[in-house]
Amino acid sequence: MAYSKNAEYNKLVRDNIPEIIQSHWATPITRIASNEEFFERLKDKLTEEVKEYLESTDTQELADILEVIYALAEQQNITRDKLEEIRLAKQASRWAFKRKIILERTVESVKDTIL
Repeated sequence: MAYSKNAEYNKLVRDNIPEIIQSHWATPITRIASNEEFFERLKDKLTEEVKEYLESTDTQELADILEVIYALAEQQNITRDKLEEIRLAKQASRWAFKRKIILERTVESVKDTIL
């Protein structure tokens, strides 16, 4: 993302962004979010990062999505290991996306109908 000298952002940024802005071109005006606001802003950031990935399919954006997911998990007191444990349990019960299956529709099964 490109930042401008005089612009309004009002968004969550990575920890080092204010220093980068200050060292290159402008004075950043910042504040620290409450825990509640931080959680809401992380959800907004997730939407932003997913949108950026969908528009570009850049693998850097996938890493950004993962970073936001880790921060969201931390806000809910879930470690990365626990998150991975949950993911693997879901994968074991529902599998993954390796077979590339597209569910187009369902139809009533003959065995479910009373004849």
